[in-house]
Amino acid sequence: MESKRDYYEVLGIDRNADSNAIKKAYRKLAKKYHPDSNDGNSAAEQKFKEITEAYTVLSDPEKRKMYDQFGHAAFDGGAGASGGNGYSQGGFYQGYGNPGGGYQEFHFEGGDMDDILKQFFGGGFGQGSAGRSSTGDRYSGRSTGSSGFYGNDFFGGGFGGGNFRTKGEDLRAEVSVSFDEAAFGCDKLMNLSGSDGKAQTIKVHIPAGIEEGKTIRLRGKGNPGMGGGEPGDLLLQIHVGSKPGYERKGMDVYTTVNVPFVTAVLGGETMVQTLYGNVICKIREGTQSGTKIRLKGKGIQAMNNPGVRGDQYVTIQIQVPRDLSEESKRKLREFDYSARHMEKATHF
Repeated sequence: MESKRDYYEVLGIDRNADSNAIKKAYRKLAKKYHPDSNDGNSAAEQKFKEITEAYTVLSDPEKRKMYDQFGHAAFDGGAGASGGNGYSQGGFYQGYGNPGGGYQEFHFEGGDMDDILKQFFGGGFGQGSAGRSSTGDRYSGRSTGSSGFYGNDFFGGGFGGGNFRTKGEDLRAEVSVSFDEAAFGCDKLMNLSGSDGKAQTIKVHIPAGIEEGKTIRLRGKGNPGMGGGEPGDLLLQIHVGSKPGYERKGMDVYTTVNVPFVTAVLGGETMVQTLYGNVICKIREGTQSGTKIRLKGKGIQAMNNPGVRGDQYVTIQIQVPRDLSEESKRKLREFDYSARHMEKATHF
């Protein structure tokens, strides 16, 4: 059986190297020999296993102390061997080729492995199926035989000998909808081009009540995963168009209605347009310009609760008559004169 190389020699460091030097050396070598960057290169894969084994021991103070004292014998036979081509020491099982093809479990403990995962996956591992447990910086995954990780598909190729699997990258796009489409909901057809150059048409449902800037997630419509990993998602940001005469604020809408001067003075009725059809509103006698009328339930429905709607607020604007006849002007002057004298009389 071929003897193992010295761990310090594997990482290219001296025996007095501190933890930062060990970590730096491992990162450099792991990136160079990672199976994902050396597809089909068995020598690189073996090299990756070797440097990972060396780092696992030298990055742990207790394991390193045992190695410095006993060498490789510290992890062979009676020194904690667990069978197969792996070793168990301090809660870490290096399962890089279980001859029985059975269940293996890998645990990476401490902040060093946290940094290494970030180095490989750009900090994205916290969003996948793996993550930080309640016990601290601990990441774990399962493997059966040499098929790689199931559940936490990070180092399947490095430890299990299988493919490196990761979720595909999410894609982002923008979709414009009209004011009414956002208010009532609709279905949109979108043409997507895949990484293989093939175009596909998908139907996207825009939920009623959606607001400007909201995002719709289409699962599995992003970039394909690596090594058989699941595809990413497509994130659609919604842009809502305007509607003449309407202003939206959350679930409420605001409109304006012009009321004839006589109606405002004497009272009456006026027709108001809403998103759900025209309604007749009562105008009280003496209504002033700028008065607001609330139409309950005539606003936008809640996106997650169709039974709830906002309100419509209607601002009254008094129409000033134009091109009055001389007779009409005379009567208005008489009205104004009488109104002013009546107002003076009330002050005495």
